[in-house]
Amino acid sequence: MTGEINGSLNLIGYGLSAIGGAIGVGLVFAAYINGVARQPEAQRVLQPIAFLGLALTEALAILGLVFAFVLG
Repeated sequence: MTGEINGSLNLIGYGLSAIGGAIGVGLVFAAYINGVARQPEAQRVLQPIAFLGLALTEALAILGLVFAFVLG
């Protein structure tokens, strides 16, 4: 009787991509808050950039989820 492990590593890959997305969103909004705290008048310029960064970061996490299901 051998110790055999069955399963897929896709969910581990998705977990890593979700952690990466969470760190990315945190960094985007930390930079946004820092920029607005230094120059409050630049808030109208920085806000769309922050939301674009949020969307791109979350898109990568969603791609990780899709690939976890497609390749699994």
